[in-house]
Amino acid sequence: MLTVEWLDWPAHFLFFTGKGGVGKTTIASTAALALAEHGLRTLVVSTDPASNLDDVFEMRALAQPTPVPGVPGLSLMNIDPLATAQAHRERVVAPYRGVLPAAVVRSMEEQLSGACTVEIAAFDEFTGLLADPEAYGAFDRIIFDTAPTGHTLRLMSLPTAWNGFLATSAQGVSCLGPLAGLERQQAQYASAMAALADAAQTVVVLVSRPDAIALREAAHTSVELRALGIGRQRLVVNGVLGDARGDVVATAMRARQQAALAALPDGLLDLPLAEVPLVAADLTGIAALRRFAAGGAASPQTSAEVVADYATQPGLNALIAELDAGGPGVIMTMGKGGVGKTTLAVTIAVALANAGHDVHLSTTDPAAHIDDVLGDARTERLTTSVIDPEVETARYTAEIVDAAGTLDDEERALLKEDLRSPCTQEIAVFRAFARIVDRAQRGFVVLDTAPTGHTLLLLDATESYHREVARTTGDVPPAVRALLPRLRDPRFTRILIVTLAESTPVLEAERLQADLRRAGIEPFGWILNASLGASGTRHPVLAARARLENPLLRRVTESLAARAWLVPWRTPDQADMSAGAGAATSAHGLDESRMIDILRP
Repeated sequence: MLTVEWLDWPAHFLFFTGKGGVGKTTIASTAALALAEHGLRTLVVSTDPASNLDDVFEMRALAQPTPVPGVPGLSLMNIDPLATAQAHRERVVAPYRGVLPAAVVRSMEEQLSGACTVEIAAFDEFTGLLADPEAYGAFDRIIFDTAPTGHTLRLMSLPTAWNGFLATSAQGVSCLGPLAGLERQQAQYASAMAALADAAQTVVVLVSRPDAIALREAAHTSVELRALGIGRQRLVVNGVLGDARGDVVATAMRARQQAALAALPDGLLDLPLAEVPLVAADLTGIAALRRFAAGGAASPQTSAEVVADYATQPGLNALIAELDAGGPGVIMTMGKGGVGKTTLAVTIAVALANAGHDVHLSTTDPAAHIDDVLGDARTERLTTSVIDPEVETARYTAEIVDAAGTLDDEERALLKEDLRSPCTQEIAVFRAFARIVDRAQRGFVVLDTAPTGHTLLLLDATESYHREVARTTGDVPPAVRALLPRLRDPRFTRILIVTLAESTPVLEAERLQADLRRAGIEPFGWILNASLGASGTRHPVLAARARLENPLLRRVTESLAARAWLVPWRTPDQADMSAGAGAATSAHGLDESRMIDILRP
């Protein structure tokens, strides 16, 4: 891999996209600063609700271009997608207040509270930047911190989206809202799509960590964008660890990173590839970004002991002892991709089975590979299953299309496209998910990944459930009717929010908890996974990064979580084989083939 050349971005529009926590904002901000200081008038636009653009530049970015003090030619613009989505939701729902029953209006509001609505509202805002050269033509470069997903772009590019079908059909309100109401934006969207597909104008920068899960997601994004004609792409791998300096933790981390890069997914192999090294600095402020861009964000040269503020925080063995004492029920690990949900779910399931319980382990994550993680750690008291979202979604989609009756080709194409949204996939797994939860009446059920609070709230009103889940006169299975009350019962269900001690994962976990609480579900607690501060590392870069964890650990344990457990970043040789409830510590970050060394009691 080559080192990133911060001035080598020869396109008017630059989109930086990737999983949460991979460093999109830092990479986009550093490139913007370098370009501006090279004499190019540059605008950075954030549409990410988890973006820390204001923190990076230590200023408040407004909803219109805001000059950055001390950097001539550089401006910031913060599109608040949550506020934009709220305005969008109110425009849709307001005409029905006082006309329809209050329960129906509440169902409509909830239906428009998901990630899809936030994304489409943000897309509506920034397409104006792509389609209005007179307003923003004064900038030589416009950098977007976070790009729209392939699904949103596909939906906007469908000619059938403008034929009025959604305004009149029984399926007229999707998780994106009544799309026919967007007809007045047709010319703007068409112009924006043309700009995105024009290789002379647009480059999409896929940002990833040197991690198998993040790289797989980048490859999926790349394929989706190419299918839409957006082929000018680059890959930036952020956080590559250099010399391990003999440190055990650093050696294991570097080995894992190199293995992930050696197995780069096919969809990324032909992209220009550059790396950004892992640094210990807190990259906030103009001075820090300048040093980073110049390759001078030097890491400390001497090793140091790291004493985490919460080194005495209870660990995974303590958590499993609590779960064991609480008796059978549902245990869910929830959180964003890449935080270690699968590793922890498998570890907990094996530990409970080794303690003498009947345990069923299941997942709705197609990338989880729980059987591979288990290896020969499986016991006769542990059973497994996988809820395949693609299979469930295909079955559900076929039922809806069949129930829709007679449609012409364009109408059928639009309905199928609408059903390819993330919302539909979550709804589609409800029936299988509810059946798995039902098994907890007879023993422990450990679930890796569960529907979001927004999706669960769709169950809370019959009108909403039938509109979004059935969309027809289909029956609601008894297990589904019982699902939400069971999840709201803390004696039956224990939800564990998994996060890392990093700013973006903690922010996303906080939003997940608020989402669950809206659904009347109180999490059992938080797991702070893969803590460098508790790992014992003396590598100068990792030790300095570990010290950055402390404010986040303090915030989680003192303000956000009812209870919390801290899991160190572990190497195979460091795995804790202590007894407890028969559990071993989590090994988030390890190659899955080594998990057997950790999971064996």
